[in-house]
Amino acid sequence: MSSAASLRWFRLFIRLGISALSLLIFALHVASSPRFEIIDRIENYLYDVRVLMTMPATVDDRIVIVDIDEASQLELGRWPWPRDTLATIVDKLFDDYSIRVLGFDVLFAEAEETSAERLLQRLRRSDIAGIPEVDAELGRIAAELDSNARFAESLIARDVVTGFVFKDSLAPNEPQSTGALPGPIIPAAAIEGVSIPFVDAKGYAGNLATLQDNAAAGGFFDAPVIDSDGVFRRAPLLQRYLGDLYPSLALAVARLSLGSPPLSLSFAVTRDERMTGIELDALLLGERRIPVNEQITVYIPYRGPQGSFPYVPAKDVFSGTAPAEVLRDRIVLIGASAAGLLDLRSTPVGQRYIGVEAHANLVSGLLDGTILQQPSWTAGLEFSLLFVIALLTALLLPRLAPITALLFVIALLFLTMAWSLWMWTAQGLVVPLASLLCFTLVASVLQINYGFFIESRNKRHLSKIFGQYIPPSLVAEMDASGQDVSLEGETRTMSVLFSDVRGFTTLSEKLDARELTQLMNEFLTPITRVIHEHRGTIDKYMGDAVMAFWGAPLADDQHARHAVLAGMGMIRAVRDLGDEFAKKGWPPIAVGVGVSSGNMNVGNMGSEFRIAYTVLGDTVNLGSRLEGLTKQYGVDMIVSETTARLLPDFAFRELDLVRVKGKREPVAIFEPLGIATGLSDTERERMTLFGAAIVDFRAKRWNAAEVALQNLKERTEELLYNVYLDRIEQFRRVPPPADWDGVFEHLTK
Repeated sequence: MSSAASLRWFRLFIRLGISALSLLIFALHVASSPRFEIIDRIENYLYDVRVLMTMPATVDDRIVIVDIDEASQLELGRWPWPRDTLATIVDKLFDDYSIRVLGFDVLFAEAEETSAERLLQRLRRSDIAGIPEVDAELGRIAAELDSNARFAESLIARDVVTGFVFKDSLAPNEPQSTGALPGPIIPAAAIEGVSIPFVDAKGYAGNLATLQDNAAAGGFFDAPVIDSDGVFRRAPLLQRYLGDLYPSLALAVARLSLGSPPLSLSFAVTRDERMTGIELDALLLGERRIPVNEQITVYIPYRGPQGSFPYVPAKDVFSGTAPAEVLRDRIVLIGASAAGLLDLRSTPVGQRYIGVEAHANLVSGLLDGTILQQPSWTAGLEFSLLFVIALLTALLLPRLAPITALLFVIALLFLTMAWSLWMWTAQGLVVPLASLLCFTLVASVLQINYGFFIESRNKRHLSKIFGQYIPPSLVAEMDASGQDVSLEGETRTMSVLFSDVRGFTTLSEKLDARELTQLMNEFLTPITRVIHEHRGTIDKYMGDAVMAFWGAPLADDQHARHAVLAGMGMIRAVRDLGDEFAKKGWPPIAVGVGVSSGNMNVGNMGSEFRIAYTVLGDTVNLGSRLEGLTKQYGVDMIVSETTARLLPDFAFRELDLVRVKGKREPVAIFEPLGIATGLSDTERERMTLFGAAIVDFRAKRWNAAEVALQNLKERTEELLYNVYLDRIEQFRRVPPPADWDGVFEHLTK
């Protein structure tokens, strides 16, 4: 064999090796050992795109949502409503509106005790008790006042499905179960020998036994299989508890509306008649075949954006003014859209989607047979297609000219997407797409750039210098922008952020060294991620404190916006850690954030022994002081007046005019509330009222300021209002000088 032929074979071997190595990595993802989060995120995004492309976007009037909305709460009172009110709604729905099935997307875990019932209990313990006539009368009145019994009686002999919640975990000292469960839809004895990885519940929160006993059925409405990005795409139709299987609210409602046909599991025919999750073919509801995966979960077939089902306010049902034609012979779900009840979920068709409508979509899909399937064998199909793509990229791309190779890759990507969409629409199958597209791109890029193993010298230089300070995405941007990046000291207009854990000394005393180190790592990781996501440069970690800045090394004309958004994101990230910390027995933490904008010196500073890329100046010092003031005003975040002026589309609440330690000139300080157009009317009103109170305070109109602050305090309890009320009380005792300018001087850092 000639040297040229040997070289060709060697190059072919290298190219096959590149594809084989890439294929091995993606095969590990397919086999879930491990799965790569980035591919799963892309898969979720592509799934959402297909949902949006193919959803019918029509209104299904067979299912009506009786809405516990804000208007109903204003008329009927804050939730939970009296059981008499609920009983009246149930009676009217069945007697006056002749609905078919009623499902409750709410839980009635506790008995209601009215003030009249409490008075009756006191009478029974009083001196008048023991007289037969009095006891008889008290018993009669007690029966009339028993609102729980009244509500329970309204469920008798009616097609009502109560909702309950399964728990996927139990906190320390949390009871395993409360309330009552309905009977299982499939008892443990009926699935003996079945090896399916059901979603297993650790406990439950059920309804009052009297309510559950009188209902026709029950179903869980929790969401134990929300995807890693927090989006509600899939739902289990069954969960297992102590060996028995229980239906979801949607399945129980759909089954009841169909006349309660039998439910069973269908398995593919195998030689050894195995009944495992791999062989599981479908869930049979009478003659209806519901395709499920190996855990008996399904993709929710969203019809469209929120509003794909008719909504009727609960108050209209209670008053009898709801349109009869909308409700007659319909399936009705009672749920809440009121923001204060927190039944909002992130879905492919909306970020703040009302939870009860998600159940309505699933009921609709079960009735129409529009449930998409992702069978277990799709993993084998996914690997086979990856193998074909690996061969195509290894054998064909080296033979093609660069432009032709690029067109080939684009055509391959397009054909893969078109095939996936055809499987979705024509076959009702959800096949993996992200891994195929990502592998096509990765394998193609590696093949096309074979021989170019070393990055450009400039990019390596930037990565070496700035990789420890800023996110990799900014390093790449600096390289692509061609901007001159210098480490020499210079003056720039920038923004700086300081954050600090409140009460860290007390917190550290409660944990040992190992736990404290672990806590700080889990705290600093999301904080750093937020700063990087908003293009920030980490200056330093100082124990529990973090310092970051914007506007260097890469110029950023939106430095104030990015800094404020990062600060608000850090506060949210710390709040999100609460549940995770609670599970580990750690105390909750909170942070204060200060942001200041203006001129500051930036560059490499230090000694010949140690050097750091950092910022210095009065603006930096002010940012540190502002963070320290957050505790004194009871707010999470304070920004300087300069920062607030740079963000005209944000809403800020002016907190005070202060003279901080180390500065002579007074500065106005503000609390960011968010984008102005996103504020609620209530938030706008509170901000306006507080602003007026500040004006009265600085004008020494103590009475007017006090009245305004007391009114605000009655609405929401905030330390800020008490700060000013205390100052007013102090100034009444010792009036400020005649030339007082409203400035408050802080003598501590």
